[in-house]
Amino acid sequence: MRIDAHQHFWKLADRVGHWPPATLAAIHRDFGPADLQAALAAARITGTVLVQSLPTVADTHDLLDIAGHTDFVLGVVGWVDLLADDAPAQIAELARHRKLKGLRPMLQDLPDTEWITNPALDPALRAMQDHALVFDALVLPRHLGALLALAGRHPALPIVIDHAAKPDIARGRLEPWRTEMSSLAALPQVHCKLSGLLTEAGTQPTAHALGPYVEHLLDSFGPQRLIWGSDWPVLELAADYAAWWSMANAMCQAHAGMDAEGMAAIFGGNARRLYQLD
Repeated sequence: MRIDAHQHFWKLADRVGHWPPATLAAIHRDFGPADLQAALAAARITGTVLVQSLPTVADTHDLLDIAGHTDFVLGVVGWVDLLADDAPAQIAELARHRKLKGLRPMLQDLPDTEWITNPALDPALRAMQDHALVFDALVLPRHLGALLALAGRHPALPIVIDHAAKPDIARGRLEPWRTEMSSLAALPQVHCKLSGLLTEAGTQPTAHALGPYVEHLLDSFGPQRLIWGSDWPVLELAADYAAWWSMANAMCQAHAGMDAEGMAAIFGGNARRLYQLD
Protein backbone atom coordinates (compact mmCIF):
# COMPACT_ATOMS: atom_id res chain seq x y z
CA MET A 1 0.00 0.00 0.00
CA ARG A 2 1.75 3.16 -1.23
CA ILE A 3 1.00 6.35 0.69
CA ASP A 4 1.85 9.98 -0.02
CA ALA A 5 2.06 11.23 3.57
CA HIS A 6 2.17 14.95 2.81
CA GLN A 7 0.14 16.84 0.21
CA HIS A 8 -1.98 20.00 0.12
CA PHE A 9 -5.10 21.40 -1.52
CA TRP A 10 -6.05 25.07 -1.47
CA LYS A 11 -8.22 27.79 -2.97
CA LEU A 12 -6.66 31.20 -3.58
CA ALA A 13 -9.89 32.91 -2.54
CA ASP A 14 -9.24 31.64 0.99
CA ARG A 15 -5.61 32.71 1.00
CA VAL A 16 -5.73 36.48 0.64
CA GLY A 17 -2.70 37.79 2.51
CA HIS A 18 -1.18 34.32 2.79
CA TRP A 19 1.48 32.40 0.86
CA PRO A 20 1.94 31.70 -2.05
CA PRO A 21 2.48 35.07 -3.69
CA ALA A 22 1.53 35.72 -7.31
CA THR A 23 5.24 35.69 -8.23
CA LEU A 24 5.22 31.90 -7.72
CA ALA A 25 3.17 31.38 -10.85
CA ALA A 26 3.53 27.58 -10.89
CA ILE A 27 1.48 27.22 -7.71
CA HIS A 28 -0.51 30.45 -7.62
CA ARG A 29 -3.83 28.82 -8.47
CA ASP A 30 -6.43 26.52 -6.96
CA PHE A 31 -5.49 22.89 -6.35
CA GLY A 32 -8.02 20.15 -5.65
CA PRO A 33 -8.38 16.36 -5.84
CA ALA A 34 -8.87 16.26 -9.61
CA ASP A 35 -5.46 17.93 -10.09
CA LEU A 36 -3.62 15.16 -8.24
CA GLN A 37 -5.40 12.00 -9.43
CA ALA A 38 -3.33 11.40 -12.56
CA ALA A 39 -0.02 11.68 -10.70
CA LEU A 40 -1.20 9.29 -8.00
CA ALA A 41 -2.35 6.79 -10.58
CA ALA A 42 0.96 6.95 -12.47
CA ALA A 43 2.90 6.24 -9.26
CA ARG A 44 0.35 3.61 -8.20
CA ILE A 45 -0.24 5.41 -4.90
CA THR A 46 -3.23 4.17 -2.91
CA GLY A 47 -3.90 7.15 -0.67
CA THR A 48 -2.64 10.39 0.82
CA VAL A 49 -2.45 12.43 3.98
CA LEU A 50 -3.88 15.90 3.35
CA VAL A 51 -2.07 18.56 5.40
CA GLN A 52 -3.25 22.02 6.42
CA SER A 53 -1.59 25.13 5.01
CA LEU A 54 -3.59 27.89 6.74
CA PRO A 55 -3.64 28.55 10.52
CA THR A 56 -7.42 28.43 10.82
CA VAL A 57 -9.94 25.91 12.09
CA ALA A 58 -12.10 26.81 9.08
CA ASP A 59 -9.37 25.45 6.80
CA THR A 60 -9.30 22.24 8.83
CA HIS A 61 -13.06 21.82 8.41
CA ASP A 62 -12.69 22.39 4.66
CA LEU A 63 -10.00 19.70 4.43
CA LEU A 64 -12.09 17.25 6.43
CA ASP A 65 -15.00 17.91 4.08
CA ILE A 66 -12.76 17.16 1.10
CA ALA A 67 -11.56 13.97 2.81
CA GLY A 68 -15.13 12.90 3.39
CA HIS A 69 -15.80 13.01 -0.35
CA THR A 70 -12.40 11.87 -1.68
CA ASP A 71 -11.58 8.20 -1.39
CA PHE A 72 -7.82 8.59 -1.81
CA VAL A 73 -7.52 11.07 1.10
CA LEU A 74 -7.07 8.65 3.99
CA GLY A 75 -6.21 11.20 6.65
CA VAL A 76 -6.07 14.91 7.45
CA VAL A 77 -3.56 16.88 9.50
CA GLY A 78 -5.37 20.00 10.67
CA TRP A 79 -4.76 23.09 12.79
CA VAL A 80 -5.98 24.31 16.18
CA ASP A 81 -4.73 27.24 18.25
CA LEU A 82 -3.03 25.07 20.85
CA LEU A 83 -2.81 28.00 23.29
CA ALA A 84 -6.54 28.72 23.23
CA ASP A 85 -8.35 28.11 26.52
CA ASP A 86 -10.77 25.79 24.76
CA ALA A 87 -8.13 23.99 22.68
CA PRO A 88 -8.77 20.60 24.34
CA ALA A 89 -12.49 20.92 23.61
CA GLN A 90 -11.81 21.95 19.99
CA ILE A 91 -9.49 18.98 19.57
CA ALA A 92 -12.10 16.60 20.99
CA GLU A 93 -14.73 17.95 18.62
CA LEU A 94 -12.51 17.73 15.53
CA ALA A 95 -11.36 14.24 16.51
CA ARG A 96 -14.94 13.02 16.10
CA HIS A 97 -14.18 13.03 12.36
CA ARG A 98 -12.58 9.65 11.71
CA LYS A 99 -10.15 11.08 9.13
CA LEU A 100 -8.54 13.63 11.45
CA LYS A 101 -5.15 12.07 12.16
CA GLY A 102 -2.96 14.93 13.37
CA LEU A 103 -2.49 18.63 14.07
CA ARG A 104 0.18 21.00 12.82
CA PRO A 105 1.00 24.35 14.44
CA MET A 106 2.85 26.39 11.82
CA LEU A 107 5.98 26.81 13.93
CA GLN A 108 8.14 28.02 11.05
CA ASP A 109 6.01 31.15 10.78
CA LEU A 110 6.07 32.06 14.48
CA PRO A 111 8.67 34.65 15.57
CA ASP A 112 9.34 32.90 18.90
CA THR A 113 11.68 29.97 18.29
CA GLU A 114 10.91 28.60 21.77
CA TRP A 115 7.10 28.84 21.40
CA ILE A 116 6.64 25.09 21.53
CA THR A 117 8.29 24.85 24.97
CA ASN A 118 5.54 26.91 26.63
CA PRO A 119 3.96 24.79 29.43
CA ALA A 120 0.61 26.44 28.63
CA LEU A 121 0.47 24.13 25.59
CA ASP A 122 0.37 21.01 27.76
CA PRO A 123 -3.45 20.68 28.03
CA ALA A 124 -3.79 20.72 24.24
CA LEU A 125 -0.90 18.30 23.79
CA ARG A 126 -2.42 15.93 26.32
CA ALA A 127 -5.73 16.17 24.43
CA MET A 128 -3.89 15.20 21.25
CA GLN A 129 -2.53 12.13 23.01
CA ASP A 130 -5.98 11.27 24.38
CA HIS A 131 -7.36 11.26 20.84
CA ALA A 132 -4.35 9.47 19.25
CA LEU A 133 -3.38 12.45 17.09
CA VAL A 134 0.07 12.97 15.60
CA PHE A 135 2.00 16.21 16.16
CA ASP A 136 3.28 17.33 12.74
CA ALA A 137 6.26 19.59 13.37
CA LEU A 138 6.60 22.23 10.65
CA VAL A 139 9.98 23.47 11.80
CA LEU A 140 13.26 24.94 10.61
CA PRO A 141 16.69 23.92 11.90
CA ARG A 142 16.54 26.71 14.49
CA HIS A 143 13.57 24.98 16.16
CA LEU A 144 15.17 21.58 16.66
CA GLY A 145 16.41 22.25 20.18
CA ALA A 146 12.95 23.35 21.28
CA LEU A 147 11.38 20.35 19.54
CA LEU A 148 13.74 18.04 21.42
CA ALA A 149 12.61 19.62 24.69
CA LEU A 150 8.96 19.09 23.71
CA ALA A 151 9.57 15.46 22.80
CA GLY A 152 11.32 14.88 26.11
CA ARG A 153 8.44 16.43 28.04
CA HIS A 154 5.78 14.41 26.19
CA PRO A 155 7.29 10.97 25.48
CA ALA A 156 3.88 9.49 24.59
CA LEU A 157 3.11 12.13 21.93
CA PRO A 158 3.84 10.80 18.42
CA ILE A 159 5.83 13.42 16.50
CA VAL A 160 6.78 13.61 12.84
CA ILE A 161 9.20 16.24 11.55
CA ASP A 162 7.88 17.70 8.31
CA HIS A 163 10.34 18.11 5.43
CA ALA A 164 13.24 16.94 7.63
CA ALA A 165 13.17 20.41 9.26
CA LYS A 166 14.09 22.08 5.95
CA PRO A 167 17.89 21.83 6.08
CA ASP A 168 19.93 24.43 4.18
CA ILE A 169 20.62 22.21 1.18
CA ALA A 170 21.12 25.15 -1.16
CA ARG A 171 24.26 26.15 0.76
CA GLY A 172 25.32 22.63 1.64
CA ARG A 173 25.11 23.22 5.39
CA LEU A 174 24.88 20.02 7.42
CA GLU A 175 25.62 21.27 10.93
CA PRO A 176 24.08 21.78 13.41
CA TRP A 177 21.10 20.21 11.61
CA ARG A 178 22.79 16.81 11.39
CA THR A 179 23.66 16.59 15.09
CA GLU A 180 20.28 17.86 16.29
CA MET A 181 18.36 15.50 14.00
CA SER A 182 20.39 12.62 15.42
CA SER A 183 19.34 13.65 18.93
CA LEU A 184 15.68 13.68 17.92
CA ALA A 185 15.99 10.36 16.09
CA ALA A 186 17.22 8.79 19.33
CA LEU A 187 13.70 9.22 20.74
CA PRO A 188 11.46 6.36 19.61
CA GLN A 189 8.26 8.44 19.23
CA VAL A 190 9.90 10.83 16.71
CA HIS A 191 9.49 10.15 12.98
CA CYS A 192 10.60 12.19 9.98
CA LYS A 193 9.11 12.93 6.58
CA LEU A 194 11.23 12.50 3.49
CA SER A 195 9.48 15.41 1.82
CA GLY A 196 10.01 19.02 0.84
CA LEU A 197 13.74 18.64 0.22
CA LEU A 198 13.88 19.53 -3.47
CA THR A 199 12.48 23.00 -2.80
CA GLU A 200 15.25 23.55 -0.21
CA ALA A 201 17.96 22.79 -2.78
CA GLY A 202 17.76 26.13 -4.58
CA THR A 203 18.97 26.08 -8.16
CA GLN A 204 20.31 22.51 -7.90
CA PRO A 205 17.34 20.26 -7.01
CA THR A 206 19.26 17.07 -7.73
CA ALA A 207 19.92 13.73 -6.06
CA HIS A 208 23.56 14.75 -5.73
CA ALA A 209 22.62 17.82 -3.67
CA LEU A 210 20.18 15.88 -1.51
CA GLY A 211 22.44 12.87 -1.03
CA PRO A 212 24.18 13.73 2.28
CA TYR A 213 20.89 14.77 3.88
CA VAL A 214 18.91 11.72 2.77
CA GLU A 215 21.73 9.40 3.83
CA HIS A 216 21.77 10.97 7.29
CA LEU A 217 18.00 10.60 7.62
CA LEU A 218 18.19 6.95 6.62
CA ASP A 219 21.07 6.32 9.02
CA SER A 220 19.36 8.15 11.90
CA PHE A 221 15.68 7.21 11.62
CA GLY A 222 16.11 3.98 9.72
CA PRO A 223 13.52 2.62 7.29
CA GLN A 224 10.98 2.15 10.11
CA ARG A 225 10.59 5.84 11.07
CA LEU A 226 11.15 7.63 7.76
CA ILE A 227 8.03 8.50 5.78
CA TRP A 228 7.82 9.60 2.15
CA GLY A 229 5.68 12.56 1.12
CA SER A 230 5.43 14.66 -2.02
CA ASP A 231 4.69 18.11 -0.56
CA TRP A 232 2.60 18.60 -3.70
CA PRO A 233 1.80 21.14 -5.09
CA VAL A 234 4.68 23.07 -3.46
CA LEU A 235 6.84 20.41 -5.12
CA GLU A 236 5.96 21.95 -8.48
CA LEU A 237 8.41 24.77 -7.74
CA ALA A 238 11.29 22.31 -8.15
CA ALA A 239 10.10 19.19 -10.00
CA ASP A 240 7.05 17.26 -11.04
CA TYR A 241 5.47 14.49 -8.99
CA ALA A 242 6.90 11.61 -11.00
CA ALA A 243 10.43 13.00 -10.83
CA TRP A 244 10.43 13.27 -7.03
CA TRP A 245 8.80 9.87 -6.63
CA SER A 246 11.49 8.27 -8.83
CA MET A 247 14.35 10.17 -7.21
CA ALA A 248 13.30 9.33 -3.66
CA ASN A 249 12.85 5.66 -4.58
CA ALA A 250 16.27 5.48 -6.19
CA MET A 251 18.02 7.19 -3.28
CA CYS A 252 16.43 4.94 -0.68
CA GLN A 253 16.97 1.79 -2.74
CA ALA A 254 20.69 2.62 -3.00
CA HIS A 255 21.12 2.94 0.78
CA ALA A 256 23.29 0.24 2.30
CA GLY A 257 21.23 -2.59 3.72
CA MET A 258 17.93 -1.45 2.22
CA ASP A 259 15.54 -4.26 1.39
CA ALA A 260 12.00 -4.65 0.07
CA GLU A 261 10.55 -4.49 3.57
CA GLY A 262 12.29 -1.19 4.27
CA MET A 263 11.14 0.31 0.98
CA ALA A 264 7.56 -0.73 1.66
CA ALA A 265 7.76 0.87 5.09
CA ILE A 266 9.14 4.22 3.88
CA PHE A 267 6.72 4.50 0.99
CA GLY A 268 3.56 3.43 2.75
CA GLY A 269 3.71 1.22 5.80
CA ASN A 270 5.13 3.80 8.20
CA ALA A 271 2.54 6.41 7.29
CA ARG A 272 -0.23 3.87 7.63
CA ARG A 273 0.99 2.87 11.10
CA LEU A 274 1.80 6.34 12.44
CA TYR A 275 -1.42 7.98 11.28
CA GLN A 276 -3.54 4.85 11.82
CA LEU A 277 -4.88 5.05 8.29
CA ASP A 278 -7.77 2.85 7.19
